[in-house]
Amino acid sequence: MPTESQPATRLFPRRLPAGRLGVAVVSELVDLIVTGQLQEGELLPPEGPLSEHFGVSRTVLRESVKRLEEKGLVIVSQGRGTQVRAPGYWNMLDPVVLSALIDNDETLGVLDELTVVRASLESAMAGAVAGSRSADGLRRLENALTTMRESASEADSFRQADVVFHYALMEISGNRLAENIAKQLYKRAVESSRYQGIDPPDAFELTLKEHAAIVDAISRQDVAAAQKAMHDHIHVSWERRRLPDHAPRARGRARGQESE
Repeated sequence: MPTESQPATRLFPRRLPAGRLGVAVVSELVDLIVTGQLQEGELLPPEGPLSEHFGVSRTVLRESVKRLEEKGLVIVSQGRGTQVRAPGYWNMLDPVVLSALIDNDETLGVLDELTVVRASLESAMAGAVAGSRSADGLRRLENALTTMRESASEADSFRQADVVFHYALMEISGNRLAENIAKQLYKRAVESSRYQGIDPPDAFELTLKEHAAIVDAISRQDVAAAQKAMHDHIHVSWERRRLPDHAPRARGRARGQESE
């Protein structure tokens, strides 16, 4: 590991394209941190050499470092410099940080963790929708499910209809905090080819059955069944499209509790 007296200037490019320099600097630094090339406790090089290596002004560099600090990746200390913080301080819901984590997720561990969190949030929201079921809310979910069925012959349209179904359920739940977090996770995940994975031939048919089970439980106002149907759907659908060259990591859940 580079020492404080020998900062890791070798990690930084000499020049960047002229456009959107600050965004490019932030993106590069985020990647270096989340991949561990810049490790916890390590100091960034001083402002002068770092701005020279990136080919940007000190003003652009200061603003970029400020963005990193806002994302929880570094801490700036008077007289000490800019130090990389532990992952527990990172704002992993920040779009740039979350995208970098997913893009550099060689073992799919981040997507496994995302699936666990997403399943917990959405199962709770499905239970809430079942418990306070309204005619308008149920009709909205049934319409979303119908759109999925009608789109099953075209992959992109089907996946978009799938997203619309989940977003509708989140909004109907009335849990704004859970909705916001789940949407952030879901939006970034579906942008990843690793998360899209490889669908088996019967993937759409299975997905429709799983969504129908969610709607059925909600229509019966069965809170526990709605929670389980959503939880199982999220885990199972992830497992069936998960890239085969990465063995799923143990998640510590019982055999009967697996889902998307």
